[in-house]
Amino acid sequence: MVDRHQVMSFRVQAQQLDRDEGTLADTAVLDIGVQNTGPDGARWALAVRGVDVTTLSDTDVVLLWTVRGAPHLYRRADVGKVVAALEPFSDADAGKRIYDASKPLKAAGIGNLAALDEVAAGLRAIVSTPTVKGDASGRLATVLPEPYLRFCRPCDATHLYEMPFRLAATRAGLELQLDTSPPVLQRITGFRKAATPGDRFDLIRAYLRLLGPATPKQVADYLDAPVKDVKAHWPADVVDVTVGREVRSLLAADEEALESADGRGTRLLGPFDLFLQAKDRATLVPDAPRAKELWPVLGRPGAVLVDGELVGTWRPRKSGKTFTVAVQPWQKLSDATRKAITAQAEHLAAHRSASLAGVDFGS
Repeated sequence: MVDRHQVMSFRVQAQQLDRDEGTLADTAVLDIGVQNTGPDGARWALAVRGVDVTTLSDTDVVLLWTVRGAPHLYRRADVGKVVAALEPFSDADAGKRIYDASKPLKAAGIGNLAALDEVAAGLRAIVSTPTVKGDASGRLATVLPEPYLRFCRPCDATHLYEMPFRLAATRAGLELQLDTSPPVLQRITGFRKAATPGDRFDLIRAYLRLLGPATPKQVADYLDAPVKDVKAHWPADVVDVTVGREVRSLLAADEEALESADGRGTRLLGPFDLFLQAKDRATLVPDAPRAKELWPVLGRPGAVLVDGELVGTWRPRKSGKTFTVAVQPWQKLSDATRKAITAQAEHLAAHRSASLAGVDFGS
């Protein structure tokens, strides 16, 4: 039996949250993708793992709409294998990933994978030069038939369903220009999807390696895939591990690392950091009211990670170039821990090109 602190420590080490220096090449979370949502998104996630992001450019990384339709950052050199890894396991899997868009397609006798291919072909033709998302969507809506389209009340216009558009963009070999709002799509130079992703970029294996031990349902929830399909592609080289009363799987190669894990260090995790994306939230935060505080429906805070445990939440408060970090502790913090959190807040302020006015530790 493995206790939850071992699991947390294993993830700290697997995700390299205990190191001070690293490179893009050796940063493990880039194998599964680093979500780029909000001001403390992908760059900050890399920075807390020791990567110098001050010189990061689109020659090094590529931003794609991928898992759950969210924008994720990857190494540019890996893009062919990444796109291969994102291929749905089946037509049913594709239908689950595109949500309510699958219903009108089914009614029209159009397969989900065929629909993604159709949208991808249309996008590829339209985006011959950098194109704003709204323009690409508007043009695509004029050439695709009704089952692909929906009426958008806020815009008072007819658009493609959002998830087929996003997932087909990557399928079409399109990337998102960094730091554009609204998003600008462009072709990936020299794009070619790999025949297979290989073990390193296989999403089930990557989840187990970085967020294990896990169950098929937890991995399926992360991918928005059917549990049946995830079970059908479950790796053979796993061992059973009991966490609490639940039997989970871990890659056999990581068994020793789990047993000896001792994740150390203090980090201010962004709201969508991979560490917080694990689908066993009760393992991350056993206390239900605290879990509700960390994962509200809207406006997520960041999380304070100290030696393998989440000990509170944090929010940025910026006024001009002055920057304050408001911490809401879940327990009494030692002077040493407060000092370490303040050092991380200084790191965050520098990352945001702001001056740290202080850290508010609440009541």
